[in-house]
Amino acid sequence: MDLDIQVSKLKLMKANHTSQKYRLEDNITQHYPHQIAIFKERIEGFTADMNKYAKNKPEDKEQFFMQVGGKSYTDKKEAGTAIIAMCKEIKGINASADVGEYLGFKLNVTFDSFNNKFVMNVKGAMSHPMEVGSDPLGNITRINNALEAMPAQLEEAQTKLSNVEHQLETAKAEVDKPFQQEAELSEKLERLAELNALLNMDEKGDDAIGMDDEATEPEKPHEDVKSVDEKGDEVADIPIKQSNFAKTAPEEERRLADRPAERTSLQERLAAMKARVSGTPAGRDAVDKAKGKDQIL
Repeated sequence: MDLDIQVSKLKLMKANHTSQKYRLEDNITQHYPHQIAIFKERIEGFTADMNKYAKNKPEDKEQFFMQVGGKSYTDKKEAGTAIIAMCKEIKGINASADVGEYLGFKLNVTFDSFNNKFVMNVKGAMSHPMEVGSDPLGNITRINNALEAMPAQLEEAQTKLSNVEHQLETAKAEVDKPFQQEAELSEKLERLAELNALLNMDEKGDDAIGMDDEATEPEKPHEDVKSVDEKGDEVADIPIKQSNFAKTAPEEERRLADRPAERTSLQERLAAMKARVSGTPAGRDAVDKAKGKDQIL
């Protein structure tokens, strides 16, 4: 896998770790404390309502007393019928009205215009909702069922509170954990920077070699046939100048022949440095490629 791809993946992992850390901090300071406060309030409310219901509940199940519209009822069916009549008097969208009292709990009815139904809230410290139906006796049964469901609702609130408190402690333990691959990311970032620096050196070296190649090929001046013939006559008349030219020419050829070897040595050093940074066993392929280039030149 390429080094730059590894670095990109590690950077993405670190970004996810940082995002998770910020989310945990928000949960620790805001979300979890808010949820804990809500569940504690619900637990207190259900506890108070359960105590009120236990205190006011008659021992005899057949005994019944309810106030509806300011009138007292001891018959369940009559009380249920009165509740339905009170609901019919409620007009307006989402309007509500207090219709009576039962076992110390206020009875409040609201018309739910969205669902087109009446909802009664049996109010103590908490509101216990139930739907008002067309059956008088059924409405009384629903009110009793809403009150009898309080122990289960209390237990549910206690379980949720315990879960949120556990999540808060877990978040506090996780938020301080550092990024586990931090050392690996730093090491590979350093290696990638060195490799990029070597690649930049290699590009500059190739540019310098190209400039040397252009310098070793001087432009040939354009001369007409007459000038060449005249110079040929002068050279024939001065044999000693021919001897000096013959001596200096081999030296110039040897100097030009040595330059490719210098270029090959520079590229071999660059290939060896890149092999050391990237961790490859050897830079033999790069050296052979450089030699082949020089042979072509």
